[in-house]
Amino acid sequence: MSLPTFYIESPAGENEVITLSEETSRHVVQVLRMQVGAMVQLADGKGSLFQAAIINDHKKKCGVRIDTIQHIGQPARKVSIAISLLKNASRFEWFLEKATEIGVWEIIPLVCERTERQHFRHDRLQNILVSAMLQSQQAWLPVLHQPITFQQLFREEDLAKYEEKFIAHCAEEEKLALSSAAGLSVASSIILIGPEGDFTSSEITLALERKFKAVTLGETRLRAETAGVVAAALLRPGG
Repeated sequence: MSLPTFYIESPAGENEVITLSEETSRHVVQVLRMQVGAMVQLADGKGSLFQAAIINDHKKKCGVRIDTIQHIGQPARKVSIAISLLKNASRFEWFLEKATEIGVWEIIPLVCERTERQHFRHDRLQNILVSAMLQSQQAWLPVLHQPITFQQLFREEDLAKYEEKFIAHCAEEEKLALSSAAGLSVASSIILIGPEGDFTSSEITLALERKFKAVTLGETRLRAETAGVVAAALLRPGG
């Protein structure tokens, strides 16, 4: 049986004693009714998994001692999704959850010309990522950036790290199918997903001028959050 897994923000060393957060302590002691001697697994979201033994089953300050540490390597392909904030916040949260489960490396919220909602609660959204990471039993937490404007995305020093760059849009022009355009051996890729109403023609032009490839995600028109998930699935190894 797999051990229950919880998140810790900072890495720990072997035999180190740490105190879990009050929320995690309450779940371990009161909900799961775990006691001294029981084992838990901790993940720091940076590739390390820790097996730890409970040494103090206090409901607010549960103490554990790190027993073993396992390091999980970074994914062979790092997928970044730059996606517009959405008018319906719950749909954006749904995207974050599913993108994390798929194994996206980086999420960049965009404010585009047609973006209607700009409110952004980073702490709440970060908690959604953590929950999805733990649920899907992964060791790496996606990087969630603060929102930036569409134009800010195109700073050359930031784009240089991506081997492949794509923009998915609905305008009537020649586009490649992402399923065939994505390279099988590239180490990093980024795709742009627009808001309800799509990117404007000037935004599409800017992306194409910066060597982004225009792609389609399929034959049907998708909601923005669905497009983000489909893109993530297609770009991940085995997609």
